[in-house]
Amino acid sequence: MNGYDRKEDEVRRLLDAPAHVHVPPDLLPRAVSRGTRALHRARLLRRALWVLLTAAAVAFTVWASVAEPWRTPPSGVTPPFRGW
Repeated sequence: MNGYDRKEDEVRRLLDAPAHVHVPPDLLPRAVSRGTRALHRARLLRRALWVLLTAAAVAFTVWASVAEPWRTPPSGVTPPFRGW
């Protein structure tokens, strides 16, 4: 028997053997509650980020309308007076 046949026989024995996995009886309710909490937490975080983004957009719009940063600042030097 070569190495490949030996490995194949071992895999077949493992697959044919009954599973000895002990699952806690309350696993499903715990998993559902954890998943529900994770979904609620993600939804709350998403809402908070949207509110923060909206508040930042409103604050920027108000600042831009008051400060008018696109206008050139007034010159600090007065132009020469001619005509006297």
